Amino acid sequence: MEKAMVVGASGGMGYALVMELVSRGIEVVAFARGKEKLDGLFGDKELVKIHTGDAENKDQLIHAAKGSEIIFHALNIPYEEWKHKLSTITGNIILAAEQNNARLAVVDNIYAYGKSGGTFLTEDREKHPHTRKGKLRLEMDRMIKQSSVPALICHFPDFYGPNATNTYIHFTLEQLLKKKKAGFVGPKNVVREFMYTRDGAKAMVDLASLDEAYGQNWNIPAVAPITGNEVEQILKRQLGEEKGLYSISKTMFAVFSLFAGKGMREALEMQYINSEPTILSGEKVDGLLGKRQHTSYEQGIAETVAFLRG
Repeated sequence: MEKAMVVGASGGMGYALVMELVSRGIEVVAFARGKEKLDGLFGDKELVKIHTGDAENKDQLIHAAKGSEIIFHALNIPYEEWKHKLSTITGNIILAAEQNNARLAVVDNIYAYGKSGGTFLTEDREKHPHTRKGKLRLEMDRMIKQSSVPALICHFPDFYGPNATNTYIHFTLEQLLKKKKAGFVGPKNVVREFMYTRDGAKAMVDLASLDEAYGQNWNIPAVAPITGNEVEQILKRQLGEEKGLYSISKTMFAVFSLFAGKGMREALEMQYINSEPTILSGEKVDGLLGKRQHTSYEQGIAETVAFLRG
């Protein structure tokens, strides 16, 4: 791979993908709407070509993707826009890949799986989404697989990391840097997964570089499951013993959403993920890539805090 395009390059996972590709000497087209943010993130990177545009405009995507061998779809639109925009944007990205004879690597979440039932989620598990957003993600999956584009889809747990601003961990850290107490969404005693974006990007680029990875879905688990109580202890060690987390229950989340705008209200149906163990199996990806190096939560949180502090 000599050239790739990252759609949604100004987001958390998009940023990590651009940086991972550049670290491998690959030329990258960083595609997103906001030029100022793109300039701030990549303005000093010789291998990055900044291309502002709107993924709802298929002509802009097709033009930007010229010469790219792989298009990485890392665009994350607000929940409230999924119903009206997700299929359009997916179709445009597929078309851009078709028109440029490019492959497609897609960042996806775990919503299409539905409830885990407390078991590890494997790629061959039949998907039965019970939420509107899970059904929309499953429809996106079908659109990609029904196209003529060689594609792979990576399922990730919740992200955290440098520039990953639209995440629960970012919300918690941002609060904790200003105050002694911060909210942690979900029960603190339930095991969860949080994917450090740099680890996720490395695994995804590794997969995108292998012919045999295409035509398949891949679950990419985090370094290990972790509870909110364990996250709190890491934060105390790094930020001071006076720091602490309080649990934001589903009921509290529902009350907050009444006053916090449509985006938070749209997130309410996804709170089942935070209240039961929803853990991805990494058996398949480890079988192809071998045992991967992971960033510890201790190091990942420290690097995320450093980025937040500038």
